[in-house]
Amino acid sequence: MAEIFTSGLGFFILLSFFSVGAIGSLVFYKKNSLGNIWQSFFAISGSLWGVFFSIAGFLMNNDLSFAVNSKLFPLLSFSFRIDNLSRFFIFVISLIALFCSIYGIGYIKHFYGKYSIGVLGFFYNLFILGMLMVVSASNAIFFLAVWEIMSLSSYFLVVYDRDNKDNVKAGFLYLVMTHVGTIFIILSFLLLYKFTGTFDFESIQGGIAFLPAIIKNSIFILALVGFGTKAGIIPLHIWLPSAHPAAPSHVSALMSGVMIKTGIYMMIRFFFDFFDAVPLWWGVVILIIGSISSVLGVLYALTEHDIKRLLAFHSIENIGIILLGLGRALVFSALGNYSLAIFGLAAALFHTLNHATFKSLLFLSA
Repeated sequence: MAEIFTSGLGFFILLSFFSVGAIGSLVFYKKNSLGNIWQSFFAISGSLWGVFFSIAGFLMNNDLSFAVNSKLFPLLSFSFRIDNLSRFFIFVISLIALFCSIYGIGYIKHFYGKYSIGVLGFFYNLFILGMLMVVSASNAIFFLAVWEIMSLSSYFLVVYDRDNKDNVKAGFLYLVMTHVGTIFIILSFLLLYKFTGTFDFESIQGGIAFLPAIIKNSIFILALVGFGTKAGIIPLHIWLPSAHPAAPSHVSALMSGVMIKTGIYMMIRFFFDFFDAVPLWWGVVILIIGSISSVLGVLYALTEHDIKRLLAFHSIENIGIILLGLGRALVFSALGNYSLAIFGLAAALFHTLNHATFKSLLFLSA
């Protein structure tokens, strides 16, 4: 059994839970009680599998890599690579999704007779599936496809309570901002492709050394804006205080506790995995952004009287704290002090798990 958890089969079983949960929920789109049971069972089972899968992978310390190449689209490869960084985020996603899914069994009953629970279950399972594939994709085009799955499914969850006009407005703002960020991400990948000739993450890492300094700096800025928009850094945070309160509470917990961390994941992947050596000013910029986001985030939160908007602003503060660790790691890495760089990165990852846990609990309590 342990071998299954540490194999490619174990990962595909993980994805299958949420895929079946999403598709099956649509079958019961007119039967709220059955739809609730179906979507909850597969979301909980998949989350449990994800927790065990990631822990077993840590214990065995073996990286997984597999791909299915597309004949119709030569540049597209359905490729996955699961290393310890991916495994850590799979663990965080699965752990928080487990508690949110259990909570959702009773919570979503108040939507009975008002909206289809099957539709909610479809987008909920698809949302978790998208996040899991985002942190395991190893091809830029495939990554953008699953990034879009994650973004669109979360948009439909934000506007699920569509009778509330404020929710629809919040969803529209979120949709616009997330695609503005995606444009910057696409531009960063196109620059990488132009100078490396590949969309494969491992191949990009091998060819990154030959990039001119101006191109490296441009990629850094584009990636920072693109993934920073999803993470909710100031001043790219304008969608977050509106979108998180609009979604159902267990979805808000996932968005605030986990989804915004996918932006952090890709920053780490870009700045530490793709680039061997980074300029000092990269780390300084992230430290400044982290400081501004952490200070202003908490000040905005203190002025709020709506509990869910307060928690959303508080997430901006905590993203800033995570960026302080990430920025320190980049600064020390640029200075050649790799021991302190590891401490900075470890601090960023620790607070990623810390914030995911307590923020999701706060949203569920709210």
